[in-house]
Order: sequence, then C-alpha cells, then structure tokens
Amino acid sequence: MQYGRIISITGMGGLYELVGSKADGAIVRSLEDGVTKFVSSRIHSFSHLESIEVYTERENVNLVEIFVAMNASTEPLPAEKDAAAVKAYFGKVFAAMDFERVYASDMKKMVRWFGILKKIGVEFTLEAPADEAATADVVVEAPAAEVVEEAPKKKATRKKKESAE
Repeated sequence: MQYGRIISITGMGGLYELVGSKADGAIVRSLEDGVTKFVSSRIHSFSHLESIEVYTERENVNLVEIFVAMNASTEPLPAEKDAAAVKAYFGKVFAAMDFERVYASDMKKMVRWFGILKKIGVEFTLEAPADEAATADVVVEAPAAEVVEEAPKKKATRKKKESAE
C-alpha cells in the first residue's frame, strides 16, 4: 500500500485508504478492519498523511520523517494511554520535536498511527514529485481528415394536393 493514499478523517479514529472520491465526499477503506464506506465531506475533513507536518525546534518536518525515525529506533513503542511515557519516547526518538507546540494527544495519535502502518507493512516514503519533462503532455498529430465537400442540398418543395371534385 502506498503511503500517499492514506488519510486521516476528522471525527473518525484510525487511518483510511482513499479508494475513490466524489464531489460530496470520498470512498475509504479502514486500515484496521478493512471495511469500505462512503464518508461525506460536508461532515468530515480529510487529511493526507503526506501533507501533515510536525513542529520542531527549527523547521517543521513532514510526519513521514517522524515515522522513519520511529522505525529506525530500537526503543519499544510506549502505551498510547500514558502521556508521560509517550513524551519520553519522542524525547529519545525525535528530540528536535517542539514539545511545547506538539500536544500529548498528537504524540499519542502518532504512536497509534505508526502501529497501524507498521502492522500492514507500509513503506515510509513520500512520493517524489514527477519530473516535468517526463509528465509533459505529448502532442501527437493525427493525420488530417479528408474533407469532402457536399453538394448543396435542394430545398424540399411541397406538392399541393389537388382535390378531385
């Protein structure tokens, strides 16, 4: 599964794979139980994981960088419920995080999401933007259609019926 197709939905726990989109919402599949359903954009907001950034002491970093650091770490994942343990975990795994602006609930969510993604075997990589030259539209000229001029059509004339008297 591609990291770029995974979304978070406000008001709904867990992560979802974006299956399709419609004008008034999206069709999503839960990564935890595999249930596919329609979610209205009038009620919920959608966030692609690759567009989520995390505050650090310097510049914001993409969430995937946090996941890469978590994946490379030998530290065991803390219990999601223990805010102090989660904060201590991120202090060891990603010390540059700005702990004043990143809430404990956000860190708990990152631990939960990482567990879900790790369980299904998602690779933590961002999709590289396609090279403009490679994605440029190729214009293929079709052979010109043969133009045949039609003779002007004759106007239809009405024939009067003569009544036999």
